Amino acid sequence: MVNKKFWATSFTLTGTIIGAGILGLPYVFSKSGFLVGLFWILFLGFIMILTNLFLAETILRTKGTHQLTGYAEKYLGKTGKKLMFFAMVFGIYSALLAYLVGEGSSLSQLLPGNINPLYLAISFWLLMTLLLHYGLNGLKKIETWGVIAIITIILGIFIYFIPQVQPSNLTTINKSNFFLPFGVTLFALLGFTSIPELAREISPTKKLLKKSIILGTAIPIILYILFSLIFVGVLGNNVEQVATLSFGNIINLLGMFTMLTSYFVLSFSLEDMFHFDLKKSKQTTFFWVSLFPLALYLITTNFKFTSFINILSVGGVVSGSLTGILILLMHQKARKKGNRKPEFKLKNSWLIITIISLIFILGTICEFLL
Repeated sequence: MVNKKFWATSFTLTGTIIGAGILGLPYVFSKSGFLVGLFWILFLGFIMILTNLFLAETILRTKGTHQLTGYAEKYLGKTGKKLMFFAMVFGIYSALLAYLVGEGSSLSQLLPGNINPLYLAISFWLLMTLLLHYGLNGLKKIETWGVIAIITIILGIFIYFIPQVQPSNLTTINKSNFFLPFGVTLFALLGFTSIPELAREISPTKKLLKKSIILGTAIPIILYILFSLIFVGVLGNNVEQVATLSFGNIINLLGMFTMLTSYFVLSFSLEDMFHFDLKKSKQTTFFWVSLFPLALYLITTNFKFTSFINILSVGGVVSGSLTGILILLMHQKARKKGNRKPEFKLKNSWLIITIISLIFILGTICEFLL
């Protein structure tokens, strides 16, 4: 039972993190250089593991069921709650929008008949809306099998294409695009919203939560490196914004699994926020969780407001940076004001908070200016 809970919880986080972001990484890595992208994955990956653990400890120090907005209100007041609400909503809707865009394009290439991506995205949205009603039990089943499928497909891609990799494609560095991967990489590593679900899912063996978060974040980092290495190594600078469109139809199965699992978990987290933290009715929650993302997709698609990569970049720097800074501040407060003894403790200081916050801020500035 313990092993099942541990792996299911780890895969829930992995499934949340691996979404549309993985499909954008090879493109930005091809523009900056694979070694630059490798640096950002390892560097930001370490920061995200640390930040995820800070959030988990904050949750373990707090009695009751909340989403991130609830913890922010408890430890940072109403202003903190508003900022966290903005960061969460901006990040989740950016992700859901990217998933609909990416899924529509991927399925359009995968299926015969030149079906309009718009119709396929709407069909995907309908499936996700129905699955959402299965709740936490459905989450466990979808995440576990979805993540196993993702790992299998990525390893299969790596083994099949590794003989075709050209080493020269992996050593080129474009210094002018050094910060280009920051936003997409940060977006690809985001999994904050699922951490409260992890604490509930792994209960009553919460002492395993720390190891589960480390593993659940480390798996995507390793898979991202292998995935990007193949695309950049084989195709060089000729990578599509949605990477799987660069290869054959079979590779597009990866997009289906990654976006299915992440869309479901993020929708579930958004539903929790409206239900537990904002005390909204079922009708209001259904509108904001299910109908609004569809409306957002239809509007942006009709007017062609933004591209797949831009959605990932802006969503990553705005939501990821702001949420990360708020989590650091929440953790510092929870160490003093928490009402529960946590199963694990981490060292924190204003120096750590300042350094990581500056990284988030400088990365965001560079993303918009460069």
